[in-house]
Amino acid sequence: MDCVVIGGGPAGLSAAIYLARYRLSVTVFDDGTGRAATIPITHNYAGFPGGVSGAELLTRMGLQAMTYGAEIRYETVEALAREGDGFTVSYGDVNVLARTVLIATGVKNHRPDMPENLHDEAVHRGLIRYCPVCDGFEVTDKRVAVIGQGGKAFMEAVFLRSFTRHVTLLSPGYHDLAPEQLARLRELGIRVDTGTLDFKVEEDLICIRTLKNSPCFDAVYPALGSNVRSKLASSVGAKLSPEGCICVDDHQRTDVRGLYAAGDVVIGLDQISHAIGQAGVAATAIRNDLCEVSPLLR
Repeated sequence: MDCVVIGGGPAGLSAAIYLARYRLSVTVFDDGTGRAATIPITHNYAGFPGGVSGAELLTRMGLQAMTYGAEIRYETVEALAREGDGFTVSYGDVNVLARTVLIATGVKNHRPDMPENLHDEAVHRGLIRYCPVCDGFEVTDKRVAVIGQGGKAFMEAVFLRSFTRHVTLLSPGYHDLAPEQLARLRELGIRVDTGTLDFKVEEDLICIRTLKNSPCFDAVYPALGSNVRSKLASSVGAKLSPEGCICVDDHQRTDVRGLYAAGDVVIGLDQISHAIGQAGVAATAIRNDLCEVSPLLR
């Protein structure tokens, strides 16, 4: 196998399209937990004026990759190890040998403390949103809450204030904001509330009961951080940033020969278009690096 791609999101599938069209053998492993699949509809990905759901976009990309010969396996990669000049990719009792590996595993959002089925329903209906860069436009002039503590929640609330005057920052337990941050929020008219948060979905609104209030919102943005899914890369010695992102060069190479990374698992904008761009760069680097080792035509 010329390349194994771990991660079946926009970055992984885009890389697979490039790699297959470079006439390389490529297998994508998709464990079904990527964030893109949960997007109800995105309006800022070019080429879809009416928007496109994450699931539809991934389906289209997967079909395109398979058209050129890429294989997609819906399995969870459990281990990655060096094997000579290449790698062993393991799932279940199966080991796959690969000359190169592209990590495109993304990140996992920290969710609010609420029942999973209620959370998923709210995401599907656009009541819980995780990306103000993606869809801040859609909440223009609407009632919006940001859930979180400290600097991250502060920055997200300020960012959303450019779309609507109706922003509230809700902090579970305590807000952990500096005096100057509180002053800035007051200046912008952003209300701050703290305490235990209790969620309820009512028609087209999501209501959150705190110690003092029970306000309802058109949309809620959790700003609770995320876990970078870089464990497989670190298991073979790849360098990580302090935040846990995989460190890469300008061609998406890690510091482990033959190992590459693209998408949200790498420091960046966490946008579909950006992930796809990184995937194209990574796939081209893989093709060129393999060509230096041996001719690609067989």
